[in-house]
Amino acid sequence: MIPRYSRPEMSSIWTDEAKYANWLRVEIAVCEAWARYRKIPKKAVETIKKKAGFDVARINELEKELKHDVISFLTSVSEHVGKESRYIHLGLTSSDVLDTAFALQLRDAAEIIIKDLEAVIKILKKQAFKYKKTPMIGRTHGIHAEPRTLGLVFALWYDEMKRNIDRMKRARDVVSVGKISGAVGTFANVPPEIEEDACRRLRLKPAPISTQIIQRDIHAEYFLTLSIIASSIEKIALEIRHFQRTEVLELEEPFTEGQKGSSAMPHKRNPVLSENLCGLARVVRSYSMPALENIPLWHERDISHSSVERVIGPDSTILLDFMLARLAYLLEGLQVYPENMEKNIWLTRGLVFSQKVLLKLVGKGMSREDAYKLVQGNAMKTWKGKSDFLGLLLSDREVSGLLTKEEITECFDVTADLKNVDRIFERVFS
Repeated sequence: MIPRYSRPEMSSIWTDEAKYANWLRVEIAVCEAWARYRKIPKKAVETIKKKAGFDVARINELEKELKHDVISFLTSVSEHVGKESRYIHLGLTSSDVLDTAFALQLRDAAEIIIKDLEAVIKILKKQAFKYKKTPMIGRTHGIHAEPRTLGLVFALWYDEMKRNIDRMKRARDVVSVGKISGAVGTFANVPPEIEEDACRRLRLKPAPISTQIIQRDIHAEYFLTLSIIASSIEKIALEIRHFQRTEVLELEEPFTEGQKGSSAMPHKRNPVLSENLCGLARVVRSYSMPALENIPLWHERDISHSSVERVIGPDSTILLDFMLARLAYLLEGLQVYPENMEKNIWLTRGLVFSQKVLLKLVGKGMSREDAYKLVQGNAMKTWKGKSDFLGLLLSDREVSGLLTKEEITECFDVTADLKNVDRIFERVFS
């Protein structure tokens, strides 16, 4: 089934309920840390853990008056906890909670994206080996170059997506940073030990130094990683779009029974999934710019970054999760047309083997410049439609004076171009 936009596992990370639950996790972790250092009675922490809760509707109601989301949240929690709520948020500033909880959300989102990427490379590996020796023409500048295999195309995509997994794991680790250091990051009212203890409980690293916030170069790296992954998706989707063009038709998106391609033209089978992915990649990339612009803030902080992150956090991760699911569906269901690949290899009547002829002439003692001129002269005649390339070479006295008929003919063996495919696969998949 084609994946729909909002996938529950990812979108659930970004609900108000999940956000406030993470805020509460941070507050409780700090309370537990304080209790360990005997600043808060252990019984009070037990009560807090037992009673702590919140009501989203109540928070929204309070915020209309208070105009402060964290205070509204704390008020709702205190209504659940009672008198022991005085120990909650002890020595903290709002960003201690917001930034640390945001790290939890980004880390959870990264875990899902990593799973998505792993699903994609599993499909790419399967397709690579299935079509390992299926020859097709390679193209540079969009023009026929030399033969390769479809398996190499999938292997190339696999290798890039494997790098994206490494990037996403690094981004996950980089962003898994907490901050419990108070109003300007000086630990004036909460000692470093509390931060270290609370972060350990949350499986986060404490920021070595912060202001009132965790520094946003950390988050920018995360969103840039999402942008790179989105660009890799677009790279694959754009290639599939080219392969599906009517005059090429080497690959085609899955086209399900009952699907319609055009409201006007009943014959159409359009690469709509790939086009969709190319468009969505632009959106994900666009979020990297505001993430970079979040890095410079006024002094110890302002809140210009906050409004940005409320949009780009959920939007970019939910969108990329969707894109990877759609890509997996697309790759799994690709229609492959080897007969068209074979036809396209010979579309230029043998011109794609010109380098082999050039090298054979050089091997016989001809200068590279003279060999190039000789081969190109015959190639240009083929371009102009005078004859096929092999026939012209065989009838060229200068070429045949150096190369036998067998030597010329063997230049047109497609399998010879593919002799190192196994070695490439060993490099990629070993």
